[in-house]
Amino acid sequence: MNSEQTIEHTKALAAIFIQNQLMLATAESCTGGLIAATCTDLAGSSAWFERGFVTYSNAAKTELLGVPAELIATHGAVSEPVVRAMAAGAVARSHAQVAMAVTGVAGPSGGSPDKPVGTVWLGWHVGGHITTECYHFAGDRAAVRAATVSHALSRLVKLVSA
Repeated sequence: MNSEQTIEHTKALAAIFIQNQLMLATAESCTGGLIAATCTDLAGSSAWFERGFVTYSNAAKTELLGVPAELIATHGAVSEPVVRAMAAGAVARSHAQVAMAVTGVAGPSGGSPDKPVGTVWLGWHVGGHITTECYHFAGDRAAVRAATVSHALSRLVKLVSA
């Protein structure tokens, strides 16, 4: 997916959120705020984008989103339980009804045999339910981050349209 498609997905999200009077919060680790930046690149985004949490460190995940430190210690920051807790925490600690969360290994270092560079967990809190997916995106750090943003937004369009 290219940046044109990402822009189209963001415009589609804006229309859906405004029509349904929904607000979005993001909880980002490996993307460092790129999802929030992409959303707020659209003029008028304050009508549907409520806030973004950049929780790059484990301490930030715990302090800002309420992710239990024990969960991170047991499963690692890049895991399904942690991304679930991030998505739930973003809704609980904001005025948004919908949230998306991402945590991963963007590289070039930090990978392991179990979680190689490019491993990203994504979570979406929509309609009181959390959906998660794990992807292994190829490429360098910029490519992994761009692919994460693109997928997070395109999947959210599908989830909120359902």
